[in-house]
Amino acid sequence: MGFVKFLKFLKLKVRCKRVADRVASVDHVEDVGDASVACKQKRNGMRMLFSWDDIQRCTRDFSLVIGYGGFSTVYLAQFPDSSSAAVKIQCSSSERLNQAYKQELEILLHVHHPNIVKLLGHCDDRDEGVLVMEYVPNGNLQEKLHGSNTLLPWKKRMAIAFQLAQAIEYLHDKCGLQIVHGDIKASNILLDEQLNCKLCDFGSAKMGFSSLVQPPSSPTVRRNRMMMLGSPGYTDPHYLRTGLATKKNDVYSFGVVVLELITGMEAFNPSSGEKLTTRLERLLRNSENVSEIVDPRLRGAFDLEEAKAMASLSAMCLRDIPSLRPCASDILATMRNKIPSVY
Repeated sequence: MGFVKFLKFLKLKVRCKRVADRVASVDHVEDVGDASVACKQKRNGMRMLFSWDDIQRCTRDFSLVIGYGGFSTVYLAQFPDSSSAAVKIQCSSSERLNQAYKQELEILLHVHHPNIVKLLGHCDDRDEGVLVMEYVPNGNLQEKLHGSNTLLPWKKRMAIAFQLAQAIEYLHDKCGLQIVHGDIKASNILLDEQLNCKLCDFGSAKMGFSSLVQPPSSPTVRRNRMMMLGSPGYTDPHYLRTGLATKKNDVYSFGVVVLELITGMEAFNPSSGEKLTTRLERLLRNSENVSEIVDPRLRGAFDLEEAKAMASLSAMCLRDIPSLRPCASDILATMRNKIPSVY
């Protein structure tokens, strides 16, 4: 090994040490092309710690924006092996945003599910948080359902709802951390080439919220209300009233997404300020009326019994009292029993 290569190797080892405390079982460190690859974690696969120079190179000086978040911009990155990634960078730095970034990174380091976007690595060189995520090339559900000329078929809509419920069940009960996502909405549901669901954006997520945990007046809840705001049309009214974060917040948001899938309507109309749940409140009281609200663009190409079952399921998820809403496992059981389209 030449002296220059040896120095480069030592530099990579120092860089890798910074991420080793976060991820388990470091096996090896290697240099691939211009982008530095560091730290293999046995349980969750490769995690990479990038330098700021790496990020600039991979994004070609941030030349291609592929998305925006509330406080972030997402760029397309291209690696030397021709694979792609999505680089999410905070637009500004503050104590609140830094806390959200660290929380999102910590959660993504621990989750691994086919319907949740994968973390490939991160960069700690700047105050602005940088996450490198898998690139999901087919846009998001918001675009496909409301802004695309291509019609999303009924069977695929049911598959997306089922996959989203699987992701929520994993976060709530199966990953060991009891994670509340906090901002489930159509634009946070990415779609791959086969239109499979990939839940993203854990900037509002919280760990350990398995029940009503704090009185509204506590300092902890006041901080959480600042950090976990949700999105218009999707946010649980009970959370807005109390500031209490629970798994049932996500269940409520899931119910709104189901309504969007059934009707093709947006969760919130910014022009009128009307929420979809308010608009359909009367019709949801009786699932027999569901044919009146199914997306007319489908031109009857849907299963009426499935539509009734999904409307009823949505109504249960949207119940005002959180304890009366189903859990994610119950949602999946209902769909397995009543929605043949998911198979």
